[in-house]
Amino acid sequence: MSEFRFMIFLVIVLATVTHCHKWPPKTKVLHIGGIFPINGTEGWQGGMACQPSAMMALEDVNSRSDLLPGYKLKLHWNDSECEPGLGALVMYDLLYKPPQKLMLLAGCSTVCTTVAEAAKMWNLVVLSYGASSPALSNRQRFPTLFRTHPSATVHNPTRVKILQNFGWSRIAILQQAEEVFISTVEDLETRCRESGIEIVTRQSFLNDPSESVRNLRRQDARIIVGLFYVVAARRVLCEMYKQGLYGSSYVWFFIGWYEDNWYEANLAQEKIECTREQMKEAAEGHLTTEALNWNQDNQKTISGMTVEDYRKRLNAELLKNSHDVTVRFPDGYQEAPLAYDAVWAVALALNRTMHRLAERGRSLDDFTYNDAVSAGEIYSAMNATQFLGVSGTVAFSSKGDRIAWTLIEQMIHGQYNKVGYYDTQTDNLTWLAEARWIGGKIPQDRTIIIDKLRTVSFGLFVTMSLVSSVGIAAAIGLIIFNLVYREQKLIELSQPACNNVMLVGIVLLLSSVILLGMDGDTVPVIHFPVVCQLRAWLLCLGFTLAFGAMFSKVWRVHRQSTKSKEETNKMKDKKSRTQSAKSKVDWVLVGLSFIDVIILTIWAIVDPQIRTVENFQLENPTDTEKDIKIRPSMEHCESKHQNIWLGVVYGYKGLLLIFGLFLAYETRSMKVRSINDSRYVGMSIYNVVVLCLITAPVSLVISSQADASFAFVTAALAFCCFISMALIFVPKVVEVVRNPDRPGDGDDETDQTVSKEEEERYRKLQQENEQLQQLIASREHKLKLLNQRLLERNASVNVNGITPSPIVSASNNTTVSTPPMSGSTRTTTIHLPPAKKNSEVRFSTSSMEMLPNKTRVGVGIMKIHCTETIVTDTASTATPTTLVFNEQVVDGSGDDQEEYEEECVAGVELIEKITDSPMFQRGGAARSPEESYL
Repeated sequence: MSEFRFMIFLVIVLATVTHCHKWPPKTKVLHIGGIFPINGTEGWQGGMACQPSAMMALEDVNSRSDLLPGYKLKLHWNDSECEPGLGALVMYDLLYKPPQKLMLLAGCSTVCTTVAEAAKMWNLVVLSYGASSPALSNRQRFPTLFRTHPSATVHNPTRVKILQNFGWSRIAILQQAEEVFISTVEDLETRCRESGIEIVTRQSFLNDPSESVRNLRRQDARIIVGLFYVVAARRVLCEMYKQGLYGSSYVWFFIGWYEDNWYEANLAQEKIECTREQMKEAAEGHLTTEALNWNQDNQKTISGMTVEDYRKRLNAELLKNSHDVTVRFPDGYQEAPLAYDAVWAVALALNRTMHRLAERGRSLDDFTYNDAVSAGEIYSAMNATQFLGVSGTVAFSSKGDRIAWTLIEQMIHGQYNKVGYYDTQTDNLTWLAEARWIGGKIPQDRTIIIDKLRTVSFGLFVTMSLVSSVGIAAAIGLIIFNLVYREQKLIELSQPACNNVMLVGIVLLLSSVILLGMDGDTVPVIHFPVVCQLRAWLLCLGFTLAFGAMFSKVWRVHRQSTKSKEETNKMKDKKSRTQSAKSKVDWVLVGLSFIDVIILTIWAIVDPQIRTVENFQLENPTDTEKDIKIRPSMEHCESKHQNIWLGVVYGYKGLLLIFGLFLAYETRSMKVRSINDSRYVGMSIYNVVVLCLITAPVSLVISSQADASFAFVTAALAFCCFISMALIFVPKVVEVVRNPDRPGDGDDETDQTVSKEEEERYRKLQQENEQLQQLIASREHKLKLLNQRLLERNASVNVNGITPSPIVSASNNTTVSTPPMSGSTRTTTIHLPPAKKNSEVRFSTSSMEMLPNKTRVGVGIMKIHCTETIVTDTASTATPTTLVFNEQVVDGSGDDQEEYEEECVAGVELIEKITDSPMFQRGGAARSPEESYL
């Protein structure tokens, strides 16, 4: 503040001296070069207003006789179009064309970068009126550069302060791919990182910002800092409107040196696809930060004008250059005071240098591009320059940057309103007015995301837990049942040890249902890995014990069915057979359980399962209008190499399922007395395999739905367990309940294993029986005809007075009719009842010489169907005797077999009576075995 007062005092003294001292006329000319961007299409074309402002300053400086006495300044300038290549060409043209230049003025950051980096080679000081690139603050790279335009980084402390004031800690950055903006963003990132502000995304573009703006929407950016030239700003604003990134939920920070009506200018020329109304709507509420380019106090400056006086002169000058400021301000209007003060800074620095050189006996006329001494004096003078200009207090930092305050403005209803100032040196943020937000509330820096854990509903969990509890109770009850009735043959021949192991496995599987329903609502996070491990152990061991017991049974049935007949005969002993089966089952279960224990132990030690959370797409709440999203999440038990472990477990259990299915199919029609429930076990295996094939893929599809996944998996698991218990144990329980005191010898099941060879033999015998049935049918027809003839003959005998005497056996349905002799022929017919299944009666008689009064009878059993045999004994002197024997295949086991044997004995006794009778005797003639075989 004291320095400022000193400068005012100096101005007053100079003005007094001017009136009291007569200065020499300005006859000499000092030449300076100027580079202004005016007619370009890209970048900043601020030369439109800055060049007329510089010419005004040059006129004012030359009008001061006390300033540079004896000299006047002349500006040689050209257009760079804000193109660095063209700017370099303009610079070389200015330097190599006489007269020699003492200093250079330049605008546009890209051009200044080229000019300032090269100017040191000619010992020239460069003063920039319109370059904000932070890269220009590098004194090693740009040792002779000064700027009346503040660095773009001067905005970053202001932006960070605003963000902290409104509580915003999450922002996004959209920048144009220019060095000035790249350097600014790097500085902003550093300051945000130090202040704890997150930059969610940084998007850049060259010409078309559409994709970058869309990416901002995808990243849910709400507070967005935009750094780009005004032409690109119009494209960005239009794309903002298209993507809906404006309104009450968004805040944009733009650069403050755009013209006030920048958002609606040149829309047609630049082919902007939005209307003025749409651009105005999208621009509503955005904030800008800019260095104070216009003096805020209405006091006289070093030129003797106030800011308002300067504004009027500038507007009049622009009107002469065909720029109607009442319609639209030309580009660079906000920076025009900087160009005006830049010319004054050049004049003041050269004035001081002139006096310093005069002390050494030199003058500014002696300057050449190789004169490092004069260049050093000019640099020192510029570094010490400080005055009150139309842009405010002009002073330079050690890096050559302008020290200035920052103005904060907000667009309200299409007009920029001043809302505050920020002093970088004192870190003081002063609010002039309260910011006004669309919707009446401060926008949030992000969508408020409420994490919602997808858990199993309480009702479903309780229901499935009750179902599993019922299943566990039933399994325990069946274990007790097996132990209580283990002495009964029905239970003993069903392998009760295997059944108990299977029930233990079912208990483990049903217990896992409860663990599968436990989640973050019921289990603390620190204990969740324990639940994960218990799930894996219960499911793996439960499946192995339950399915392994079934597998061992069908494996034993298959083993016995493939053994040779000799091996089967060796195992006829029931006790040894039972012990062998028990030993086999134990080894199968031990082996499968050992594999599970090894895999699960290694898994738990090497790569234990932990709690992981899967997040899903955001959902809109239905009960609020706030900017809130619901982020569903779901807990999982996973390890680093989860897929590998699951592949190992599923692989070997899948092979076990396939092999078990194969064995169940192979043994589907086999019965083994020592395993009387093998068919039910096979059906249970079918059930397990089918449910596994259905459950595995469906559970993967619905894994993101907690209730559906839990309900489907647990229902399939419970259904599988209940069906297996029902198929294997319900018939046993029913039989024991019906006959509690019956020991049950188990004879209803065969004690022989039906092999494949016997099945094939049985099939062939069935085909032969069908052929024999057809033959029998034809014989029966013939027999009917013979009986009919016999009845007719008997009828004729009865007419002659002879009555036959029937012989009726005591056995059921066995009749022997012996008609009386008529002439030289007699016939004896024997009818026996149908025989039983798997049986055949063979009758054979030897010659009468060997057994004169009796026929030998043999009884055997084999599988044939109904047969009928007629044996007729004929002789020249005897009456033919006919035996008729009918039999039908029935089951030849158990009580039926005993009944059949009794009937056979009765039949033999009857045959003996017939053969002992005189009517059956032959006249001593011998009968061959072929004739007597039946």
